[in-house]
This record gives sequence, C-alpha cells and structure tokens, in this order.
Amino acid sequence: MLKAGVLGAGHLGKIHLKLLQQSTKYTLVGFFDANQEAAEAIEQEYGYKSFPTMEALIQACDMVDVVTPTIHHYKCAEKVITAGKHLFIEKPITHTVAQADIIRDLAKKNGVRGQVGQVERFNPAFMAVNHMIDKPMFIEAHRLAEFNPRGTDVSVVLDLMIHDIDAILSVVKSDVKKVHASGVSVISETPDIANARIEFENGCVANLTASRISMKKMRKARFFQKDAYISVDFLEKKCEVVKMKDAPKNPDDFAMVLTNAEGVKKQIYFDNPQVATNNAILDELDSFADAIKNDTTPEVSLTQGAEALRVAMMIIENFKKL
Repeated sequence: MLKAGVLGAGHLGKIHLKLLQQSTKYTLVGFFDANQEAAEAIEQEYGYKSFPTMEALIQACDMVDVVTPTIHHYKCAEKVITAGKHLFIEKPITHTVAQADIIRDLAKKNGVRGQVGQVERFNPAFMAVNHMIDKPMFIEAHRLAEFNPRGTDVSVVLDLMIHDIDAILSVVKSDVKKVHASGVSVISETPDIANARIEFENGCVANLTASRISMKKMRKARFFQKDAYISVDFLEKKCEVVKMKDAPKNPDDFAMVLTNAEGVKKQIYFDNPQVATNNAILDELDSFADAIKNDTTPEVSLTQGAEALRVAMMIIENFKKL
C-alpha cells in the first residue's frame, strides 16, 4: 500500500483524510496544515497525525494529496515533485497556466505521476454514458450553486465552471478555436456568474453557464451528436440517452417514428443507463493509486489539468475585453 499524506486540512482536506484512511490502496501517514491551532484540533478530534512541517510530511509519504487554497498549489506541488513523490492535486491545478506547465514538466523530469482532482470525471452518471458520447457537435452545461464564501478566493470559472470545461475537453477530441465569454461580479471581487461559448476546430460548440449566487443548485450537461442526445445530471446522478435510427419498414404499434424534412423516417429509442453507486472522491484517489502501481497515465493527468486551466483562463481573459 502507498503511504499517503494530505497538505491542507480545511473542509475538503478533512474529507480526503477520511477517505484515504478508508481506502484499501493507501496507508494514511498524516497531514500538515499551516494553521497550527486548527491542526492540533483536528489531530485531537480525529486522531490523524499532524506533521510539524510540510517537508516532514512529504518525506514520510509515497503520494501527497494537495488540498490547499489554489494560490498555494504551485509551491506545494513543486516541493512534492522535487522530493520525488507522486502528486494528487485538487482543481484547478495551479493559479496560472505558466505554473501549471512547469508542474507538468517537473513531474515528467522527476519521473513521478500526477493527477488533478476533477471529481466529476468519476461521477457515476457521467461514467455511465461517457463512452456513448461520440463526436458531439453541440454541448450545453449549467452549474449553479448557492453562495458559499469558501470558494470566493477564485473566479466562478475556476471554482465551478472548470468542472464542465474538463468534462467537455475529455469528450471533444479537438483543439479550442475561439472563446466568447461574459462574467458579472455581484458579491465577490471576481465574477460570481459567467457564461462562455467555446468553439472547437472540429465545429463543436459548447455553451457553459456557471453561477454561485443562485437560489437553487443545478449541475447538468447535455450533449447533442449525430442521431443521439445524451443528458447528464451530475447532482441527481441520473442520465438519459435518446437515439434515432432509420425506422424499420414495419415498426410496431408503440414505436415512436418521426419523418424529417427529407422524408426519411427515424425511430426514436429511449435508454436510461444503469448508474452505479459510488464515492467519486474515493474512486479518483484509488484510480491514482492504480496508475502509480501500474505505471499508467492517470485518469486526469497534469497535462489535462493544465489544458482545462488554459481554457478557463481564456474565458477569464474574455471578461476583460467587455
């Protein structure tokens, strides 16, 4: 089993500590948090070992899980990688694209694995249909959340929209051609609600909306492709697939058949793929252990994390043009 430690023991860090302790693929060594008073309280309440310094924790581990505020990601990641340890790092990978590229290159140079915590990749609803998403040409995503001061250290694009950016980049096998975006700051100093239109070289268009000042929660994405429509509800963990095929000559009485403008008859089929129950955070951590053990590319590599950040920053840069 891999010896694992956590840098940062805030809200999400405590969740990671609990799951690493439960995992059958890691041995939890302990954690480091710069807030000594909070670290002592966590150690007393949960029994996790608190290390006196970041360096001491890193040296005791095979894999380090970075769950600090984004602004500290680069410093932590650099120390982990140069110490020859494998790196799991929460999204967004770093605060700037330049830093993300350095981290990616450092990991390659030092021969260590790195994975970015894009938990929606492990959402069971998305996992149930992602193999069916084939050359989508239009994508629409809405990610709405109620206001929570905990995420306001970064723009809503890096806080929420980046989940959908990463998911979309994982299924659209094409480079980004152009980005149009607008964002509005309502409560925070950075945008709290944003909309982005991403155009890809292959003609696919993705329209994304993210808000952290909504009255209700929503996390949905819809994928439109040739003869198919696929919807994913990340929040409710449900999915739906609607497919169209050439209608048979003699469809049964209950078949839903449509005739298009060219006179071609299509039969509509509805499918609700089975969605497994899982703990997405535990699954992403365990998948990283498998990648380390088998010397394979992690599910969400540092390269993919850097690319998601690159697109996110393109969106944020568009705000400045308004």
